[in-house]
Amino acid sequence: MKNALIQLHLAVILWGFTGVLGKAISLDAPVLVWYRMLLTAVFVAVILFYRKEWVKVERRDVGQLAIVGCLMGLHWVAFYGAIKFANISIALVCLSTASIFTSLLDPLVNKGKHDMKEVLLGSFAIVGVYLIYRFQQFYGFGIACGIAAAILSSVFTVLNKKIANKYPSRTMVFYEMSTGWVFISALLPVVFYYMPGTKFWPESPSMLGGAWMHNDWLWLVIMSLCCTVWAQSLALNALKKLSSFTVTLSVNLEPVYGILLAFLFYNENREIIFNKGTTDLPTGQAGLNWGFLGGMGLILLSVVLQMLRLLKPRFAKAGYIKEKGGLD
Repeated sequence: MKNALIQLHLAVILWGFTGVLGKAISLDAPVLVWYRMLLTAVFVAVILFYRKEWVKVERRDVGQLAIVGCLMGLHWVAFYGAIKFANISIALVCLSTASIFTSLLDPLVNKGKHDMKEVLLGSFAIVGVYLIYRFQQFYGFGIACGIAAAILSSVFTVLNKKIANKYPSRTMVFYEMSTGWVFISALLPVVFYYMPGTKFWPESPSMLGGAWMHNDWLWLVIMSLCCTVWAQSLALNALKKLSSFTVTLSVNLEPVYGILLAFLFYNENREIIFNKGTTDLPTGQAGLNWGFLGGMGLILLSVVLQMLRLLKPRFAKAGYIKEKGGLD
């Protein structure tokens, strides 16, 4: 039990670390996602081949996996766009509203009824996002990207539920990463046409006088192999021994871990708390950004309350990690 809990929290920390790596990588969001999906698909294919775990997927299910893969690609583009145009903390706070959007969207897709309590919790999250935008307008486009990422995440999560129990998780990841990569590949010419300054090749230490910390290739491999493939394996192993309460509670700590890592590596606690997004304000002009803190508080409150509702016996389910797939 203790080892399983350690494995689960390590997986959640690895998922939270993707934000730090996304900011460290110099590539623009679409190109970054292109490389991440390609490398992840290759790593998963090697594992499936080595372990002889290939599973045939029905033709109609390939289409659904392809749709999920395309949505996942767009989700990552929006998420890393939020990091590039705002910062890691704001991107993760916005992304944490995904569970609220999922609870609102799921009844529409699965022909159920909306719960007014969930609608109320959703309104808390929306007010929280408005407060963040109202007092952090210089991050407006980044906040919009973060909300788009959350909505896309909720859509492909709901779609994944319909097929999650039919195939092994790694098989689904391979198809979703492969089709998502093809989709992003088709979009890249448009990106290069409208943004000709976008670079395609990741930086290496040789480009920067041997500065290994600016090695895009290293961070891309770590993001794909450790934060996606390895994190997923850890989570799936832990799921076999832990209760759904422990699993759901731990996974919802992902934004918290990610924000703490952003504070540690990029000192974002000063960037987001003080006005105008800068840490070099004169002492007399630096004021606490209560709008951001209040908005973040409302969003986290809505997520915690929704989590507590889902952990009640009549809501609780095993398999949360399987649906999530370790793909943040």
